[in-house]
Amino acid sequence: MPLSKYDIKLDLAQAPDTSHRHIVEMVGSNKHVLDVGCDTGYLGETLIALGCRVSGVEINPVTAAEAATKLERVVVGDLESLDLVAELGERQFDVVVFGDVLEHLRDPLALLRQARRLLAPGGSVLVSTPNVAHGDVRLALLMGKFQYTRLGILDETHTRFFTTESLMQFAEDAGMDVVELRRTHAPLFGTEQAQDPADFPPDLIDALREDIEATTYQFVARFVPQDAQTQATAIARELDLVREELAALRRKVDSGGASVHGGANCVQAQADLEAHRATVESLRAQLDRALEAQREAQAQAHQARDLAAQFERSRSVRAARSVRRITGRR
Repeated sequence: MPLSKYDIKLDLAQAPDTSHRHIVEMVGSNKHVLDVGCDTGYLGETLIALGCRVSGVEINPVTAAEAATKLERVVVGDLESLDLVAELGERQFDVVVFGDVLEHLRDPLALLRQARRLLAPGGSVLVSTPNVAHGDVRLALLMGKFQYTRLGILDETHTRFFTTESLMQFAEDAGMDVVELRRTHAPLFGTEQAQDPADFPPDLIDALREDIEATTYQFVARFVPQDAQTQATAIARELDLVREELAALRRKVDSGGASVHGGANCVQAQADLEAHRATVESLRAQLDRALEAQREAQAQAHQARDLAAQFERSRSVRAARSVRRITGRR
């Protein structure tokens, strides 16, 4: 009997168009992996067979105990409050996996930002999540229905929903880029949200069947941290725009009393001014972090170049000594 409703036995050969199949392929072999929301460790078990080292995070102590018999380490805790960096350390993992996890959280963005700090150089985050724009959900909405189910796109425990566009924006908000996007598929009228085809015009059904978004059941995406310079430049541009808006609002506040409705306008402008000031401070902090990341990356690159040069000098010395030994020269 399964220990949870999400506990399954993976059979990748029999299920080629599943998020698990895509995740296993995208992780690859011989990687250091963190499986966030590992349940009983069934995914990690498959990855271990491919030569990976796998740790996990799980909220359910029963399934976590089962996972602990398979994985290198399992952290038990609530992802809404858990400090993953404090628990696991920075720059540890080649791949951090969120397999159908983020949609269950109230604030998945905070967790994704944490995940960036867990990545080793060159590492990536893999995310699988349902597509709320599947045609069956759209048709259900046309019928005035938004019905949660035990599992599926509208799983009863889902609190966040994603489309292609919002998933891309979600990654960008976390300071990451989507560099690979895969999909699993389910035909129209082929999901737990299926409606009666007779209730809809044939031309509408035909249009949905031609729409790739309407037959996408899940997304499986690879996120990588944005280049520090690119991120710093983007934040600096945004900060510049907000500063200009802030200056315009200050002028509006200063001249508010001249208007017939000056009192009300001034109050609103003052509120906008305070909001923009908070935005400026937030952007300044983000810019400082991005610049620090850039400096750190430059320092690491400099150190790598120094080590390479040192190795090259050492190799040249060894080669010269070998030549002298062979030729008898001193």
